[in-house]
Amino acid sequence: MPILDLSPGDQTVTVSGDTPLLEVYAALPAGLFPPFPPVELPGGVGGLVARGGFAQTFFFGAEVLGVTFRAPSGRVIRAGGRTVKNVQGYDLTRPFVGSFGRLGEALDVTLRLRPGPRAQHVAASGSLEALGPLSARFAWQDGEDVHLRHFGHAREVERALAV
Repeated sequence: MPILDLSPGDQTVTVSGDTPLLEVYAALPAGLFPPFPPVELPGGVGGLVARGGFAQTFFFGAEVLGVTFRAPSGRVIRAGGRTVKNVQGYDLTRPFVGSFGRLGEALDVTLRLRPGPRAQHVAASGSLEALGPLSARFAWQDGEDVHLRHFGHAREVERALAV
C-alpha cells in the first residue's frame, strides 16, 4: 500500500517514494491538499522530490518534512520526520529536495498537507510571462494554455485567481 501513514490531525502524510501523485490526492480526506498539483509526473512522489517540485510558487523544500532514502553507498538514511522541527543537528531533508538523485533514492517521503475548503483550476490561453507576479499556488504552461490552481478559503481563492 503506497500511503504509509496519513495523519489528518497533524496535516501530514507519509508515502512510499514510488507512489503516483494522483494516488496521494485520492487517499486524502476532503479539505486537505498536498504540495503539488493533481497531475501525474514520472517517478511519483520520489521523482517529484528529487526534481525539487513542480510548478509551485512557494519553496517546495519546506513542505517536505522528512525523507528516508538509500544513499549511493547503499546505506539507508532517515532525515526529518512528521513534525516541523523534531531533531537537532544537520537538516538533510532540504538538500535532498532538488538533488536530482545525487544524494540517493527516496524510499518514503513525509509531506506537509494544507487545509483548504475550496480548490479551483483556471486555464486560459496566454503565457506565464505575460501574467507577471502570481499569487496562485501552482502555475504552469501547457502549449498555448496557462494553468493556475489555488486552494484555501473561498475569498482567497477568488482573489488569487482573479488574474
